[in-house]
Amino acid sequence: MPLLYLAQKQNNNHITLQAMQKIAKIVEVPDMAVYEVASFYTMYNRFPVGKYHLQICGTTPCMIRGAKEVIKAAMENADVSHLGDVSKDGMFCVSEVECLGACVNAPMMQVNNEWFYEDLTPESINNIMNEWREGKEPKKGPQIDRNQSEGPLGRTSLKSGFESAPISRDFEGAKREWEEAKAKVEVKK
Repeated sequence: MPLLYLAQKQNNNHITLQAMQKIAKIVEVPDMAVYEVASFYTMYNRFPVGKYHLQICGTTPCMIRGAKEVIKAAMENADVSHLGDVSKDGMFCVSEVECLGACVNAPMMQVNNEWFYEDLTPESINNIMNEWREGKEPKKGPQIDRNQSEGPLGRTSLKSGFESAPISRDFEGAKREWEEAKAKVEVKK
């Protein structure tokens, strides 16, 4: 799998049949075994996807927060009419994917299996794509003024008491306490 990923990265973001055959030879397995892995996992692109493969989450949290509008804006910006098509300039391919694991920052996208952009809107997706066209590197992560995954109210938990918690490295003592507590429970049974 790491060889497939490396081959993809070195070949304009997709894996050719020749690369799969070479990998099979290196790891001494049948060609079909490599092809099966490459065709099973969605992180491997078996066809050209452009310089920037925009994988936009369409799962429920992202959908509720506007993923469909973000996808539509990305497709319009790339001037493609179908998901999976590559823009005429070879810059973009827009795909809808399943959960990318940042539901609290929905809607979000992953680009080239590496970078994440969160809290997207049609405006922010256009800004990101236009910056790439201009040769700039857009800001990764949340596209709004947010600290990582903090909600709009800021930090709402672990505000107090956390700093004053005693730190103990007495693992043997902790194990002894646990064994004593366990023995008391077993006696009651």
